[in-house]
Amino acid sequence: MSVLEVNHISKSFGSKHVLSDINLTFEDNKIYGLLGRNGAGKSTLLSIMTNRNFADNGEVKIDSEDVSDNDSKLGLMYLMSEVNLYADGWKLTQIMKDSESLYGGFDHQLADHLIQEFGLDVNQKFGKLSTGYNSIFKLILALCLPVRFVLLDEPVLGLDANHRELFYSELIQSYSDNPRTFIISTHLIEEVANIISDVIVLDQGRVILNQPVEDVLAKTHSVVGPQKDVEQYTKGLNVIGHDMMGTIRANYVYGDLDDRILPDTVQLSNFDLQKLFIFLTNQYEGSGKNENK
Repeated sequence: MSVLEVNHISKSFGSKHVLSDINLTFEDNKIYGLLGRNGAGKSTLLSIMTNRNFADNGEVKIDSEDVSDNDSKLGLMYLMSEVNLYADGWKLTQIMKDSESLYGGFDHQLADHLIQEFGLDVNQKFGKLSTGYNSIFKLILALCLPVRFVLLDEPVLGLDANHRELFYSELIQSYSDNPRTFIISTHLIEEVANIISDVIVLDQGRVILNQPVEDVLAKTHSVVGPQKDVEQYTKGLNVIGHDMMGTIRANYVYGDLDDRILPDTVQLSNFDLQKLFIFLTNQYEGSGKNENK
């Protein structure tokens, strides 16, 4: 079992603080969702974790060993991102061969299946790929290399709806056939909500949520009814947002309900991960708070 640890990582570009004292642990055989608005620091964090960028403070470890300039540990990770590491003139077949040599293995059977499913011509040159097929090719590499940690930064960039659905299906199948850790950084929360086991939310370079999805959703409560009754019922609770529909009010609570008695006029239900994300990132915007709930 391998464990990937991020300890006290901070990063600034000039006067802009991109990451502030990030502490995370990624356990074996889980699918993590790394969520955040544009500019929240997701891509910077992933690039630091894979030694493509360097932190101002802190360290990244796999099984208690620092990954910096550590080829054996870096070889356990693969980062797929919009950054192109391959020359435009290289053929896709050659890139796959070079990747196999670098990582010490490659699942050719899975690659052949994915190439056929996505309709990818691997005899063409990398620079000739469209944005969508650029992503598809790098996703195939990510799924077929023998790594323990697969880091996917906005993996469906440029993919149409059919290809996005196909990718998620193939990811789940690949995970089922060969369990390992996936870290998916995305802003398409609805599309990954049913895939990820754990959710991490970054906002303004800080971790504001880090928990299993099941535990998170169990603490979301939509309280709907007449405004006076809803406000009375939710008084003192952690109300993170609300909606008004005429005289009907919906208060969105994140946290415990204190076993209080629900009035007959009020309805209670859970709300989804995307709505929680929107409320949380609005709530912490400009607050500078750092919470791991």
